Amino acid sequence: MNNYRTSFLSSIPTVVKNLIAINIILLLATNILPSFLSRWGVNIDLTDILGMHYWASEKFNLTQLISYMFMHGGWSHLFFNMFALYMFGGVLENFWGPKRFLIYYLITGIGAGIVQQVFWTVEYYQVISALNQAIAANSGETLIAYSHILEKYFKMSNLAFFKAPDIIELKQMFLNLPVTVGASGSVFGLLLAFGWLFPDVRLMMLFFPVPIKARIFVMIYGIIELFLGVANFSGDSVAHFAHLGGMLFGIILILIWKKRPFNIR
Repeated sequence: MNNYRTSFLSSIPTVVKNLIAINIILLLATNILPSFLSRWGVNIDLTDILGMHYWASEKFNLTQLISYMFMHGGWSHLFFNMFALYMFGGVLENFWGPKRFLIYYLITGIGAGIVQQVFWTVEYYQVISALNQAIAANSGETLIAYSHILEKYFKMSNLAFFKAPDIIELKQMFLNLPVTVGASGSVFGLLLAFGWLFPDVRLMMLFFPVPIKARIFVMIYGIIELFLGVANFSGDSVAHFAHLGGMLFGIILILIWKKRPFNIR
């Protein structure tokens, strides 16, 4: 059994192995540290610190564009991402070499974060504009049209009677709400690269147990993500546009490397 475990671990390429280890360690720390440190009166929330906040939030900083991709919302979230990293990342690291693979993984993850920030900016533009107008007018009357959105996040009533100080506080709370975690952007980048480099390899989806070519698999996944992102179903908290962002930056990077090849391995 020990020999099997050793051979299995040694079969996983170095970068993939370390990425999986970092993600597991950080989820363990996320679950364990708060209760451990609370004994000494220290309150810490790693998701709040390392997760990616909206760029206009007081909690945002640029390092979150990297740190967010190593954080996860739970063990099932972690498992599926790490399983995909193991399945597709191992092949790609062996094909590209560790340095190029790590560059690709990080850039697609950062790109996914950037696309998610653009999506948030578009999605929240009207609400934030209304909040700014209400602050300038020292009245919450202009917020009544957006009460259905604000009341979805906050328990409140009588928005029309809000004054500037209350609205400023409400705006800051609203800006602090969005937070994204997970390696899914990078994983979708890996999926895109696998489909691009090995288009005829046959894969199977869990909900459609028929082997299909990798390029078709990637196209189907991309279309599903685009549909879910545009549809924006109520209760859907998945960052679909971040997934598409990982794919988009993956395409860009592969095309750059194809046009200007270099020998980093």
